[in-house]
Amino acid sequence: MYFNRLSQIAEPEVQTEGSTRRFDISYQNIETIAGCLDIAVIVLASVFGGALYQYLWFGQSAGTEANLAVGIANSLLYVYVAGSRGLYRLPVLLEPSRYLGRIFVTWAVVGLFVTAFLFLLKGETEFSHGSMVSSAALQIVLLLLARWVAAKTSRSMMATGSLAGRRVVTVGEPEELARLSTAVLFRYFGLNEVARISVGANQGFSPDDVLIDLDRALHEAREHGVDEFVVALRWSSKDLLETVRNRLRASPLPVRLLPDHTIRSVLGRRALSTSGPMLSLELQRAPLTPVERAFKRALDIVFASMAILLLSPLLAITAIVIKLDSPGPVIFRQRRNGFNTKPFIIFKFRTMTVLEDGATIKQARRGDHRVTRVGQLLRRSSIDELPQLFNVLQGDMSLVGPRPHALAHDNEYKVLISKYSFRHHVKPGMTGWAQVNGLRGETGRLDQMVERVKLDLWYVNHWSFGLDLSILLRTCFEVMRNRAY
Repeated sequence: MYFNRLSQIAEPEVQTEGSTRRFDISYQNIETIAGCLDIAVIVLASVFGGALYQYLWFGQSAGTEANLAVGIANSLLYVYVAGSRGLYRLPVLLEPSRYLGRIFVTWAVVGLFVTAFLFLLKGETEFSHGSMVSSAALQIVLLLLARWVAAKTSRSMMATGSLAGRRVVTVGEPEELARLSTAVLFRYFGLNEVARISVGANQGFSPDDVLIDLDRALHEAREHGVDEFVVALRWSSKDLLETVRNRLRASPLPVRLLPDHTIRSVLGRRALSTSGPMLSLELQRAPLTPVERAFKRALDIVFASMAILLLSPLLAITAIVIKLDSPGPVIFRQRRNGFNTKPFIIFKFRTMTVLEDGATIKQARRGDHRVTRVGQLLRRSSIDELPQLFNVLQGDMSLVGPRPHALAHDNEYKVLISKYSFRHHVKPGMTGWAQVNGLRGETGRLDQMVERVKLDLWYVNHWSFGLDLSILLRTCFEVMRNRAY
């Protein structure tokens, strides 16, 4: 089977974690670079091929601008068609000799289309047959040379570890994982495996053992900061597949199901080489796209920076008053779960005489004797939350998102509320959809937390830039109602 042969010849080329890199180019970008190289080659051949013919045949170089325009149109159309046929995927770039037929046919069809279009526009006088033949001959020579350069460069980058794929944790059955080496995952799917978790067995599986293995996969994903989960199961293993899918929903990362051994055997090398990741199935997508995350992060940085600058006198005065009012630190620190349940330290102005951060934490209640005199004012006005602006700048929190709870409360509620962990699919926020809908302060009853979770999940599933701005504005009015204590 070709996958076994491939793993033998390509394994040394895959980068291992901790290896030295000179520079990094992503798996997806190498395809873009190869396309740009072909554009430059075709434009260059069109201009110089036509000019060379005119000079040798007529003793002059005319029509350079027209040749440039045709070359640009021809190159863009060729790269679009070649890209749609998968001719810029890494397996094709590494072994161009196997795909010369496809490359030549694609180039010829595009060239004939452009030529026919020019003649329909009555462009015979400006684009002579000789110029077109000269340009075409130079194009195909330079295209093949560019493919040779791309192959040599790609192999060199793989050998030195300069080509980076998407970091993944692979979860699968032993027999499927045995047929998917790290080299195969990288070469055919653009995946850089940082951890591999085996689940199930040939003679059936224990649900408890599978859940333990999946929890380990979730832990590895958090520790290594991976981009997604990859599932390698037999597509006929419906029960195991459903178990894996349900458990991985606790993570906000995308989950992708790869074609199993049977599917790969039917498709063969060429189909995988040119079709790529589209053959995989998306079991779960990230709640926010990279562009949406960038917009949300930009909003956080701009607003948090402005708020810290404008409120710095208030922050300084509050710190002094807290220090004079009661003994203890000015800033209260407590562990909370953030995005993908990754723990972080939250900052708040100290408002109580205790600094709880253990396995059992008692929520503040109305008339709580642990709250200091200054703390009562700070909690009613929500000034005690302002140090979290620094959490936002650090990237642990966002201005808007589900409010983070103490680890002790997270551990309690994730058992009692089935979808509680879904709140961690986005960064926690200083304010959120639940808070502007009246659910601030204590959640003494389980039904109160259930309602808060419903609102948090609604926010995760319906996020928009405008929604964040609306929540920030409504928070200003909500704080004035003094519902906190």
